[in-house]
Amino acid sequence: MAASVSGRELILEILLQITRDGEYSHIALKNVLDQYQYLDKKERAFITRVVDGTLERMIELDYIIDQFSKVKVGKMKPVIRTIIRSAVYQLKYMDSVPDSAACNEAVKLAVKKGFGNLKGFVNGVLRSISRNLADISYPSGDEGLLGLSVRYSMPEWILRQWMDEYDEETACMMAEEFLKEKPVTVRFDPDKISREELVGILKEEGVHAAEDAALPCALHLSGLDYLMKLPSFRKGYYQVQDISSMQVAGWADVKAGDYIIDVCAAPGGKAIHLAEALRGTGHVEARDLTDYKVQIMQDNIMRSGLLNIETVRMDARRLDEASVGKADIVIADLPCSGLGVLGRKPDLKYKMTPEKQKELTALQREILSVVKEYVKSGGRLLYSTCTIHRGENEDNAGWFVRQNPEFGLIREQQMLPGRDGGDGFYIAMFRRN
Repeated sequence: MAASVSGRELILEILLQITRDGEYSHIALKNVLDQYQYLDKKERAFITRVVDGTLERMIELDYIIDQFSKVKVGKMKPVIRTIIRSAVYQLKYMDSVPDSAACNEAVKLAVKKGFGNLKGFVNGVLRSISRNLADISYPSGDEGLLGLSVRYSMPEWILRQWMDEYDEETACMMAEEFLKEKPVTVRFDPDKISREELVGILKEEGVHAAEDAALPCALHLSGLDYLMKLPSFRKGYYQVQDISSMQVAGWADVKAGDYIIDVCAAPGGKAIHLAEALRGTGHVEARDLTDYKVQIMQDNIMRSGLLNIETVRMDARRLDEASVGKADIVIADLPCSGLGVLGRKPDLKYKMTPEKQKELTALQREILSVVKEYVKSGGRLLYSTCTIHRGENEDNAGWFVRQNPEFGLIREQQMLPGRDGGDGFYIAMFRRN
C-alpha cells in the first residue's frame, strides 16, 4: 500500500497537516519522510522543495490563483485549494517540472482523492495560469503594504510591525532573506574531530560542507538527503544548530565546574554546546515540558556521548525549590513568535497573530520571574528568543531589570536575518548581585 503512494500525494498530505490541521511544517515534513524512507534522494528533495516553497510563497500563489478562478482560494475545499497551490508553485518556480506535468498530475490527484467532479475546474484554472504566467498583474508600488505582502508572501501585519520597529528597508531586507534557500547549518566539537577531517568524511558521504567565515566550529551542509542516513550524524560528530543560536554558549563563557540549567532546552543544541565547553567538568541540566521534547534531547545527547548532561521533564513556569540559588548559569531560550526563523519554518508567519505575540510576551515574563530564582549570587541569566519582535526582546529585558533590581543587564544583541549571517535571534545577559 505504502509503495503506491506518489510524491505528490505525500506533498498534499504534508501541506494539509500544516494548513488545515495546524501541525508545524518541520514536524509534518519530518514525520512523513521518516515514514517513507524507501523514497530515493531525488523524490525526497522534490517533496521538500514543493512543500517548503508552497508555504514560503503562499500569499503570492493565492494572489495569482484568485486572478484566474471564479471560486476564490478562501472558498475552495481544502484538498482542492492545496492541490492547486502546490501546482502553481511548480508552474512558477520549478523549471524542472514541465507545465503539462504540473497540470496533469494535479488533475489526477484531485480524482484520486475523490474530487473527480472538480477535475475540469482544476484543469481549467491551472491551464489558464500556465498560459498567462508571464503576464500576471501584480500590485503596483503605490499599493503599499499589499504590494510588499504579495511580493514577499509576508502577512501585512508583520511587515507593518517591522516597519514600525525598524524601517521599510530593513523590513524588506528580512522578508527577502526569508525567501532564499538555506543550507543546513551544523556545529561540531573541535575537541572531538577537526574541521578538515569532518569535511572529508562528509564529502565521502556525498555532502558538500562549506566553512563559516565567522565561526570555526560551524559548517553549512548542502546536497544531503536524510540526515539520519549519514553515519557522521549518527556518530554524533555534529549537531544541527544555526549560527545565531551558537552565540549563546560563547556569551555564557563557562568555567570548569559550572552548574548550568537550561529551562526550555529542546532540541538540546545549546545545552550540548555548553556541556562540551565544560570539557568533562560541571553539569548541565536540560529541561523541557513534554516527554516528546525530552526524548528528542535524550536522542541528541546519546549521539554526543557526553556524560556531564542530563534531561529533566519540568514545567518552567513552576518553581523547583531544589534548584533555588544553585545555578552558575541559567539559559532561558523561551517560547516566542519565531519570526526570526521564517526561512526554516515558513508556516509560522501564517500561524502567528498580534494577540498570540502578547500572550507569548506574558508567558516569557512569567517564566523569567520563576527561573531567576535558580541563579546564585554572582551568577548569570541568559535570555534568548528566535524572534525579531522588540516586545518579546528589548522590551522584556527592560521590564526584567525594572522588576528585579538585583539583576543588571550586562549585554544584549538583536541579530537580524540578511544582516548578521544567520537567523533572527536575540540574546540578553543579566548578572545577579
